[in-house]
Amino acid sequence: MDNLQSIQEEALALIESADSLAHLDEVRVKFLGKKGLISAQMKTLGQLSAEERPEAGAKINAVRDRVTLSLEAKKDALERDAETQSLMRDAIDVTMPGRPQDVAGLHPVTRTLDRLNRLFASLGYTVATGPEIEDDWHNFEALNIPSHHPARAMHDTFYFDDGRVLRTHTSPVQIRTMVNEEPPIRIVAPGRVYRCDSDLTHTPMFHQIEGLVVDRDISFSDLKGTIITFLNRFFEADLDVRFRPSYFPFTEPSAEVDVQCVMCEGSGCRVCSHTGWLEVMGCGMVHPKVFQQTGVDTTMYTGFAFGMGVERLAMLRYGIGDPIRCYTIARGHSIFLDWASTDHTQDLGSRFGQVFRSRHPRYLK
Repeated sequence: MDNLQSIQEEALALIESADSLAHLDEVRVKFLGKKGLISAQMKTLGQLSAEERPEAGAKINAVRDRVTLSLEAKKDALERDAETQSLMRDAIDVTMPGRPQDVAGLHPVTRTLDRLNRLFASLGYTVATGPEIEDDWHNFEALNIPSHHPARAMHDTFYFDDGRVLRTHTSPVQIRTMVNEEPPIRIVAPGRVYRCDSDLTHTPMFHQIEGLVVDRDISFSDLKGTIITFLNRFFEADLDVRFRPSYFPFTEPSAEVDVQCVMCEGSGCRVCSHTGWLEVMGCGMVHPKVFQQTGVDTTMYTGFAFGMGVERLAMLRYGIGDPIRCYTIARGHSIFLDWASTDHTQDLGSRFGQVFRSRHPRYLK
């Protein structure tokens, strides 16, 4: 009982100096635990007389209550400090600049498809779509493609067990339109097509867009005017265009369309094989046998059709010197993300070519 005051002073000093909840709990156990110093004082009450016990017990209880209150106050203070430190660690400085985000852009093929659709819409065409898995009649027979034609061979076309095929062109959309609709017809059919062809410049899947016009008094002059207008608008330049006689089973007469090389402006370069010309599409007047297959009256109506590869147009418009499919495989879309983060994403074909050649010359070697 004589050292009760010193026990209290020691306990309060240790509580005050505790710098963590663990340290504070050690102090609690030392003084208030079952074997603690204050608990030991309670055990000495049995050695006192009945008259001394009440007073001694009251003193011990007072010390225990004082130490308990001090422990609780210190615990609250330490918990507040810990919470404050946690908030400080997790605090967000709203004055700091935000994290930069990668700016993405559409793939050139997607951009080209969208541009083609808008250009033809301005010329009065509507967009038509169809299934990518076709039957033999829509993909070949109705298009006047004979059974011995190489396009119908297994090595050139993807066949299913039931005789259906992955469409080799979007021409079946034209067939479906002529079967289901009455002239006048003015459509374009963009979409994916498939062929058994895979090398450095080809992939089994690529994109085409084909057009069809069926109406009264349609002539080859209408076809030439449409093609020349389209090409000049697409490349935003008054380019030289030439038509070379060709052969397609579904058109007669047929022609290949060449345009002045947009890379060298006709002076000759690697892209145009130093000829100054680039082949961009095939076209012709719809063959009468195709009209017969689809029920179009050939005595009243004539029409023309054309088709082109979207990847090739994208390559020319955006100044990509190597085939765009190989470029996509080799580099993904990183350069186009880079383009999209600049102010060069306007639809200016020649400008895109200049930007690409100046910033990425190694891809044009």
